[in-house]
Amino acid sequence: MQLKPNAYRLQETVRGVETMSRFALAVLALASGVYTYLGVRGLLDGSASFVFFAAIIYSAAVSVAIYAFWTYMMRFVPLVTSAAQRLALFATMAIGCGMIIAMSSWLNAAALAGSAALEQHMAVTLQGYAEDLDKAHANALASQSLLPDVQRAAERFAGLAQNERESGALTGTQGSGSVVQLLTQMSAQMNQLGTTISGSRSEVASLFAQGSERLATMRELVSTPGTIEPRTDGFQAEAVQLSAVIAALQQTDVAASVKRASADLTAGFIAPVADGRSADLANRQDRVMETVRASVAAQSAALTTAADEILATPAVEPRRYVPLSSAEAVIRYWSDFIPSWAGAISIDLLPVVLVLVLMIVHDAMRREAGSLDEDDTITAAEMIRAMALYRRMEAAGIAPATPPHPAPPENAPQPEEANPPLVAEEGIVTPIDAAQRKRGEGQRPA
Repeated sequence: MQLKPNAYRLQETVRGVETMSRFALAVLALASGVYTYLGVRGLLDGSASFVFFAAIIYSAAVSVAIYAFWTYMMRFVPLVTSAAQRLALFATMAIGCGMIIAMSSWLNAAALAGSAALEQHMAVTLQGYAEDLDKAHANALASQSLLPDVQRAAERFAGLAQNERESGALTGTQGSGSVVQLLTQMSAQMNQLGTTISGSRSEVASLFAQGSERLATMRELVSTPGTIEPRTDGFQAEAVQLSAVIAALQQTDVAASVKRASADLTAGFIAPVADGRSADLANRQDRVMETVRASVAAQSAALTTAADEILATPAVEPRRYVPLSSAEAVIRYWSDFIPSWAGAISIDLLPVVLVLVLMIVHDAMRREAGSLDEDDTITAAEMIRAMALYRRMEAAGIAPATPPHPAPPENAPQPEEANPPLVAEEGIVTPIDAAQRKRGEGQRPA
């Protein structure tokens, strides 16, 4: 059996948890202030004492604002019953939540995940530098792909010169003449161009090794535990050195030099004068040299086309490492730190749940109290005060001594006596005159 109305029990429970609610709200406001202090400290510049006091003042203001705002909401929202007024309070609460997120939650997230966000920024930048180094190395090695073509052309000219010298394969007359001299000259130019291309290979390999060492150092700075600020400074220094290595790799590209050299093969072609002893041999030498000229032009065009394809490859754009603060890093990489954001916002907005709980409980109390009779809602203290007030009114002659009773209607049935007289059988019950007997008159007769 329920001894007290449910509304009264709900009211007693609300009073019982009021102290706990205040304590919980104070702890949440204090926790938010602490993390706000940690977050804002990384944004301020100046002396250590200035940063300390400025961060303390800001975090204290945030804690007081959060505690005051949610105290007002917990006090007023449950008591308002009008739908329009309650919607107005909800709109005010939404505005306040937005302001709390703006002044505190993002700083809490910076304190919770600031170091991890800076490491994420360094890791993303490191990946970009690695891609740039690989691309610059690939562009530099692309010029090396021209070397086999140049070597084949040099060997072909050298072989023709050897055959002409030994058997007269081109002119029909063996020996060293103008044709052999021209073919030897073309072979020497091709060999010189091949030497230029192969000479850059060792430099490319050396620069790529230096870039790989820089990348390894940067990876250690990203993954090594410890304070984030010194690691960020070291990472920035290594990034500058790596940018210089990438730029040097791009300067080793010999595709443009190969293109110019191949164009010179045709533009600077100088055929020697036929030195044949007879007019017929001289004519044959001229025809062979024209054939060599055409072959050189074809080779030059092929090398120029290959060099143009290499030069058409987009160059690596210079990358610059931009250091970020912990708050900026958390905002930029927010999608990677959703749990930290959720925790930071929950610290500030958890009192919303308390406000809603109190609102629901107060609504339940009002419904329970509305369904009770007036006699069930009066307390003992109220009854005692009412009786004392009535006695004072009687003494003053304001209220009648005995409250009047309304006269019963004429046709109303007469009420039966509450205590009907006992009708005793004769010889069994002896009647006693109880009305005439008083206390202290002695022992009753047997």
